[in-house]
Amino acid sequence: MKKLIAIIGARPQFIKHYPFEKEAIKYFALKTIHTGQHYDENMSAVFFDQLGMRQPDFMLSLGGGSHGVQTGKMMVEIEQIVQDEQPDGIVVYGDTNSTLAGSLVGSKLHIPVFHIEAGLRSYNKRMPEEINRVLTDHISSLLLVPSKEAVGNLKKEGIEENVYIVGDIMKDILLLFKNENLFLDNNEIDSYYYVTLHRPYNVDEKDRLVYVLENLNKLDKPIVFPMHPRTKRNLSKFNISIDSFNNIRIINPQSYKENLSYLFHADALITDSGGMQKEAYWLEKPCITIRTETEWVETLDSNANTLVFDDLTNLKNVLQNPNITFNKLLYGDGTTSNQICNLILKKLNS
Repeated sequence: MKKLIAIIGARPQFIKHYPFEKEAIKYFALKTIHTGQHYDENMSAVFFDQLGMRQPDFMLSLGGGSHGVQTGKMMVEIEQIVQDEQPDGIVVYGDTNSTLAGSLVGSKLHIPVFHIEAGLRSYNKRMPEEINRVLTDHISSLLLVPSKEAVGNLKKEGIEENVYIVGDIMKDILLLFKNENLFLDNNEIDSYYYVTLHRPYNVDEKDRLVYVLENLNKLDKPIVFPMHPRTKRNLSKFNISIDSFNNIRIINPQSYKENLSYLFHADALITDSGGMQKEAYWLEKPCITIRTETEWVETLDSNANTLVFDDLTNLKNVLQNPNITFNKLLYGDGTTSNQICNLILKKLNS
């Protein structure tokens, strides 16, 4: 059996790793490094408890610090593990510091890097995620992309070989939940908007954070807001009392199953997340993304997802737009993990 090392470290990567691990252990000797980039209980450990993922073979617990410090520490630790294990390939997901650290180590040690969710571009280089994904794509041996749009993005940068459309691996697990009705019941609120916010440009400046909260508070339905640790710290730092926003109900960060269940029962999603834009689309929920751009540009078709950033008074109007259609085959049919494993196997045996 060929040996693979998969590198995970942030919440979306646990979701992506679950269906890949389930399929990959049929074909490969698979070991997992958890970098500890997210170390909140509900943001990481619960994936192993709730989804039955195997415990990681290596746990670095290197969360925290600046981007440079974090990435550098990860590289030192990952390099040692890779030299000891001598894998045939390294699997990385998405666009986090963990992704970049693993990719750079693989490239420098001449070990093939397989990038799941390659080819995405926001064209906003102020986002650290944009830098991470661009660099990772340029040093990967296999670029496993979700859509034709991603293929076009790579072509603009001169990357045309070893690029394969496989769909989105997060759809594999979401369809499992949907088809088997694994969502939790919600008996608390009949009608509400679900909100997730954590990006620096929305929560790291006092005036902006207050502006966002004021406009959420004015909406026609209650807001259920699982507060990210970053946002919570900033509320305290800026002495902002959440009690003054009586239409916003703050709850703790949710594990994957609870988070998806809240979204399933919601009337719409308001977010600055990347992955949740797709989950809202697949669950046929209107989405407003509080950003100036999105990597998931296909979700903008037919008003399923709308970008609103500068003028948040427009939230009300967008939420009342009924002209939305959804493409059930957007980002694949739920067989992405199987396709990826077959492509990796073919690459390693070539």
